[in-house]
Amino acid sequence: MNGLIGKNIGMTRIFLENGEHVPCTLIQVGPCYIVQIKTIKNDGYSSIQLGIDDLKVIKTNKSLFSHFKKAGLSPKKKLFEFKMNKVSNLVLGTLIKVDIFKEGELVNVKGISKGKGFQGVIKRHNFSGVGESTHGQHNRLRAPGSIGAGSDPSRVFKGKKMAGKMGKKNVTIKNLKILKIETNHNLMILKGSVPGNKNSYLMIQKKE
Repeated sequence: MNGLIGKNIGMTRIFLENGEHVPCTLIQVGPCYIVQIKTIKNDGYSSIQLGIDDLKVIKTNKSLFSHFKKAGLSPKKKLFEFKMNKVSNLVLGTLIKVDIFKEGELVNVKGISKGKGFQGVIKRHNFSGVGESTHGQHNRLRAPGSIGAGSDPSRVFKGKKMAGKMGKKNVTIKNLKILKIETNHNLMILKGSVPGNKNSYLMIQKKE
């Protein structure tokens, strides 16, 4: 196994043996179940599909219900797929816990970043703005200014930095260090922050 599904509990800090305090994130990792095994012969590539958290109210269609029934599992709330080189030794319905990771190991964490709605260019792209912001001035502009040429090419180029929706995108943070693992409670403490809100789901994968 090279990864598991986790849930972001929130940030805190811990103290190291030398007295240094480190900001960290507490994550509930698993327990996860193998819902589907994909092979090169049947699907063209090899991977496994993991599921986490039972649905309190089962609202699934027949095809999805049969998908879980084939693995001998109840419907799960969240599914993620992890690509793997070798899946021949895995069995459907197997329970996988946080103990596949080790303290001190580096992992990559993928999640959906916080959505910040429609934002201007100063917040979205770190534009500086125009004009003084002190001494009683009221002419500071937060507008982006000119966005294109005149008669030629008479259009705005694709990719131009402008105002728009910010956040709510897939973000991967690499090489986060595992500071501590509590196998009894399926908890993992990672150094630094991870993408997403509290209680959002994350893909935690070992560094390749």
